[in-house]
Amino acid sequence: MKQPVQMCKFINENLAEVNLFGDDQRKLNTVQNSTFRISPQPFTIDIDTYNVLNNLGPLLYKFYQGINNLYDLSVRGHLPNWIHLYLDAGKTELVLNYGQMRRFKQDIPLIIRPDIILTDNGLSISELDSVPGGFGLLAALSEQYAELGWELVGGNDGIIKGFSNIIRSLTDKPNPILAIIVSQESSDYLGEMQWTASALNKHGLLSFTTAPEDIIFKENGLFVEKNNQLYQIDVVYRFFELFDLKNIPKIDLILYAIRKQLVVVTPPIKSYLEEKMLFALFHHPGLKDYWISQLGESGFHQLKKVFPYTWILDNRPVPPYATIPNLNIAENPVTDWNQLKTMTKSQRELVIKISGFSELAWGSRGVSIGHDMSKADWAEVIDNALDSFPNNPYILQRFMKGRQVSAEYYDFEENKLKNMRGRVRLCPYYMIYDDKVHLTGALATICPLNKKIIHGMVDSIMIPTSLAEE
Repeated sequence: MKQPVQMCKFINENLAEVNLFGDDQRKLNTVQNSTFRISPQPFTIDIDTYNVLNNLGPLLYKFYQGINNLYDLSVRGHLPNWIHLYLDAGKTELVLNYGQMRRFKQDIPLIIRPDIILTDNGLSISELDSVPGGFGLLAALSEQYAELGWELVGGNDGIIKGFSNIIRSLTDKPNPILAIIVSQESSDYLGEMQWTASALNKHGLLSFTTAPEDIIFKENGLFVEKNNQLYQIDVVYRFFELFDLKNIPKIDLILYAIRKQLVVVTPPIKSYLEEKMLFALFHHPGLKDYWISQLGESGFHQLKKVFPYTWILDNRPVPPYATIPNLNIAENPVTDWNQLKTMTKSQRELVIKISGFSELAWGSRGVSIGHDMSKADWAEVIDNALDSFPNNPYILQRFMKGRQVSAEYYDFEENKLKNMRGRVRLCPYYMIYDDKVHLTGALATICPLNKKIIHGMVDSIMIPTSLAEE
């Protein structure tokens, strides 16, 4: 195995070859080929954490199935209509119609990525992403670290094998053709998706990454052209957001082909599965029996430990005799959202973020941390969130503070290894095929202690995950 400095330089050189980032101007410097810091070793987790991650995948799969069923039961009147009205808030008629089509009733996302914060008290899931980026980046990094001799969670090619198996499971064709459609709004991930398609091709699955405007529509389906040859698409991997449909060229033709089942799409066109308010529905006292029926008693309590308390910031008056469940200020129950404005800094370890269906709903955009701002700014954020309901609902969530970790990275400008204290977000990628949930890898993002929101940034270290040796 190479020395740590050599490892970092090796990874850096190979990232240039795979061209994950294209001409991204956010790169750290002219020498480094990434938009983040490179570490000589993976992030290690102990066997107990690994087992928790393994057990979490099937539970999250059941949770998505439960949300899918919950929404359907609410739409059909078998459960209260307020459930689907929350999930439908702010959505276009087009998106609602596709989400309620009976032919896609059982469809759920087949890649599940939770954003997990490692705290002093265990794992906490800040949110779930069913149209996740990052798996191509993780696959490319895993390839490099595995070549250096590291054994990784999911193996050196777990992501690509898993993704290939998902696509093959969606059609009866022995050799299906995949198109990863990347919108302009999602173009930050274009290089990553191009690399993923190339890796899938090497794995034996004919794959293309394409912009929506380059899709060719014919009466019998969708096609892509490559080297003057037309290829009919069997499966579309949707890497575009549903709030952005009006800005996507040829979207009417793409949706027509999906509706007529001329092509299979994943993730499905179901906006309610992409809402951050799902945790609020999980914690709602009136739905406890429903969730136990879906998850089992043990599964319900396991998810209750990792899903932080979450509330929908609904600006309608709370009846005078009612309180907001599980929300207190100094042990006094909250009966009006405006009471939150009176909180002291230590009391407002809370996060306000837009629930979904918005350009602000991914990354660190649209996120405000209560104890990281002045009282006046916190009050303004609350007012904005309440005023945005119901067109753009916001949620309130408990802030879960990550525990401190240490990691090394190589400073390419100073030509030396440095140690960084930080907090970590762990993103395991669960892929569903053969009626099983597979943990195909986990991407660790470590940010400096002065960063309250943990996400990919130039100051972060981004690395695959390995299991610590006993």
